[in-house]
This record gives sequence, C-alpha cells and structure tokens, in this order.
Amino acid sequence: MKTKVLILLLTATLFMNCNAQPVGSSFDPKSLGASPELVIETTSGNITVKLYAETPQHRDNFLKLASTGYYDGVIFHRVIARFMIQTGDPDSKQPEKGKMYGMGGPKERIPAEIIPGRYHKKGALAAARDNNPQKASSGSQFYMVQGNVFTLDELARYEQQRGQPLTPEQTALYTTVGGAPWLDGEYTVFGEVTEGLEIIDRIAAVAKDRNDRPLDDIFILRIMPK
Repeated sequence: MKTKVLILLLTATLFMNCNAQPVGSSFDPKSLGASPELVIETTSGNITVKLYAETPQHRDNFLKLASTGYYDGVIFHRVIARFMIQTGDPDSKQPEKGKMYGMGGPKERIPAEIIPGRYHKKGALAAARDNNPQKASSGSQFYMVQGNVFTLDELARYEQQRGQPLTPEQTALYTTVGGAPWLDGEYTVFGEVTEGLEIIDRIAAVAKDRNDRPLDDIFILRIMPK
C-alpha cells in the first residue's frame, strides 16, 4: 500500500513539472517602494524588471495582479524575433495545443501613461493594447522589447517615413542598445528589464506557429519582489 501511494505521489509530481505548474505568487505591494524591482520567473529563466514611478496606474495594476498570482501559469502567447515577447492573457493558463491566445484579460482598460523619455529600447516593459483611440492599455497583457540595433542611415529613413525627427537620446539608444522606435508614443512603457535580457533573446528565438505562438509553451511560473 505504501509503495502504491509513493508511486502515485511521484506520478503527480512529474505531471506538475511537465505541465509547468506555477509555484504561487503572494506578496504585499504596499511594502514596496515607488519604483520596485520584481523577478518574472519563467520556464526559460528569470527576468528582473523595474517598474517606473512615473506610470503609477500601470505600476499599481501590475503589482496588484502579480501579488495575487494572476500571472502564475500564463504562457508567452505571442513571440516575434527582433520585435517583442508578449504575455499576460489569463485564458492561456492550461493552454490548448495550437489555440490562439491574446484576447483575454480584465474588461477595464488602464488610461495611457505615455511619458516623454521612456522609449521602446531593448528590455522595455510595456502594456499591450487594442486599437482604441485613447491608446488605453490592456488590463493585464504586457510585452518586453527585443527589437533591433539600427544604423544611422536606417534611422534617417525611418524619420523621413515618420515625418518627425528622433531625439538625440532615441538615436543613441537605437544605434547602441537597440529597440523598436515605431512604438514610441503609441504604447505605455511602464518599466524596464534590469537583468535577464538574454532570456528575452532566448524566448524570441524559439520556433513558433503561424500565429507567433511558441510551439513549445513557455510559462510564467510566478512574479515576486526581488
């Protein structure tokens, strides 16, 4: 009997590991500072992010969701190399093979907090959104930028197409660190990666289906204060 129970326990443990079950997030957001750092633990490695004090509504919403385990067990459902990796859809917990995700989340949007000087450099943490004219953000979905490093000539062509010059800071960022300049002014950047840029590269490089979902699911296990 004891042997049978042990076998059942081992089987259950293996099942949980194979399905990347979350380990559980729980913390008090009020105990953190105005610009807290959190560790996003994923099945591909850990990413540390710092949230900006200048975007308090997005910061507080992210902390509220992370502290209650909202993100535990969601997948990176949209991954585009040299662009970004996106997650935060609660419908992607216990994901079905081949299903397209990205429509889930709270009904309430977060008002845009697009701050001058907070650009879509590599490692930028930003809120996803639909095409609403107010540029209000999704209540839960977010992305981290991988982007590209651009030459001065490439940026000059981009400026011509856009009809608006980049700032010297943008030019310096996008020719060294890299990023996605076409997103600037369109989406709220509410934080940045301070450790784990290589994990973004790792996730962005995986094989995907026609909907840009990784063929082998990559999960967020939990998000906790650093």
